[in-house]
Amino acid sequence: MSVLRFLGSTNGRVLRAVAGVILAIVGILLGGLWWILAVVGLVVLAAGVFDFCLIAPLAGRPFGGRRFRDSYGK
Repeated sequence: MSVLRFLGSTNGRVLRAVAGVILAIVGILLGGLWWILAVVGLVVLAAGVFDFCLIAPLAGRPFGGRRFRDSYGK
């Protein structure tokens, strides 16, 4: 899947980190039950920063970033 390949790339990691920050800020600013959005944003941010992909196991790929990229055979 090209989407998973992109998410495993450096650009995909940066995009996940930026999206996570945006989601967290929006969730905090809106307050109320929107804090759930902030928590989701923090998880997405962590996925980008710590190099793991949450949806990779759904496609039968490894969870960790380096092993995930290696599974596609550079």
